[in-house]
Amino acid sequence: MTDLIVAGTLLTMDPDRTIWSDGAVAVADGLIQQVGKRSDLLAEHPDARLLGGDSCIITPGFINAHQHLTGDRLIRSCIPDDVPSQEAIYDWVVPVHAAHTGDDDELSATLSLLEAVGNGITTTVEAGTVAHPDRVASAFERVGVRGCIGTWGWDTGDGPFTAPTTKVMEAQRKVVEAHPAGGLVEGWVTLVGHDLASDNLFTEAAALARDAGTGLTFHMSPSSDDGVAFAERSGKRPIMHLADLGVLGPRTLIAHAVHLTDDELTLLIETGTAVSYCPWAYLRLGQGVSSSGRHIEFLERGGRLALGCDTENAGDAIDALRVAALAAGLARDMSDDHMSFGAHAALELLTVGGAEAIGMGDRIGSVEVGKAADLVVHDLSGVGSTPNSIDPAMQLLWTGDGRSIRDVVVNGVPVVLDRRSTMVDHADLVAAAAESQRRLLEQAGLAPTPRWPVR
Repeated sequence: MTDLIVAGTLLTMDPDRTIWSDGAVAVADGLIQQVGKRSDLLAEHPDARLLGGDSCIITPGFINAHQHLTGDRLIRSCIPDDVPSQEAIYDWVVPVHAAHTGDDDELSATLSLLEAVGNGITTTVEAGTVAHPDRVASAFERVGVRGCIGTWGWDTGDGPFTAPTTKVMEAQRKVVEAHPAGGLVEGWVTLVGHDLASDNLFTEAAALARDAGTGLTFHMSPSSDDGVAFAERSGKRPIMHLADLGVLGPRTLIAHAVHLTDDELTLLIETGTAVSYCPWAYLRLGQGVSSSGRHIEFLERGGRLALGCDTENAGDAIDALRVAALAAGLARDMSDDHMSFGAHAALELLTVGGAEAIGMGDRIGSVEVGKAADLVVHDLSGVGSTPNSIDPAMQLLWTGDGRSIRDVVVNGVPVVLDRRSTMVDHADLVAAAAESQRRLLEQAGLAPTPRWPVR
């Protein structure tokens, strides 16, 4: 029995990129059962619940391939933007993470995921800086969204969660076993990356991901620092060194990869290694993406690319359309070729391309029969969308953002209706978030102050 009909202009993102101008999707048992004309599906399923309608665009759920769900959220916009990025990380972010309790982790992740799903993001890859993964998994389940979680993985340096390789791998294995691949929430092997993992940790992490049939993700080369560190460590560039260790491959998703040589770029493509591109973070932190980034070249040469929003003191807003528009704008400006990349390519990165990059292209990313019913209803009836464009992809990408999103369905369940979560009342979290922020800053010994006088 069909549970739900979602109707409007369908951007299916199927292999032909079919658009149904007056289409509908029939949903049952969490899956897309039919795609076709609205009148036909409504006639066939008269008792099904109806979402969408005239002046609505329906897209697949968006994919955020790199998001820190804990730590930064509860001190959002508190870190000054005139401090070096390493100082921001080690003097601000890491001490706040160290002060987090399990309650803080779940509260932070719940807030982030609520914002994300309200902006049409139905799948989130957590970036690997979670101290209490079970509590973050509870946040995914509470908000009703899909995603991948891990836990801290570093065995060098002086961080609060640094541990010997055996202990790090024990924690990674526990997360992967608790959340098997294929579920709504999957366990991934997650390392901090950079130069904060021994060769042994990198190789054991890659082996675990292969054996468990899951993903491996870590940070590398958002700035030029990792290149310098690996030159001292091995005499090689980071990607070359990881290739020699056997870490690259289709199960690996590298966050950032802004500063790459020709050989590194080619190695990522040849090994099928995916990259998560977070352009707002690089601009916010001044990491040189406009002069050094080669993400669109990577994509156009056959690389597997996804988009990420990153953390709330770097990417700041968890808004997929905002990220996609920036990626498209940077691509056009950096290439000085307005024909090379645009709205349609950017929307592919948020949907079908992003799904393939994170290894879920068989399940999500497009509106096709048999795939998971992860659907977003964009309401374009407001003055900002009038008159509607003849090309809905152009309209969504260049004039849209999360404010146009009215309803969201994940795995067949309406988790956002009329711009409000059906699962969590965020008003209940406001006081807890304010108190957590105060306590975390105090425990970390931080005292942010506004630059301009407050009277």
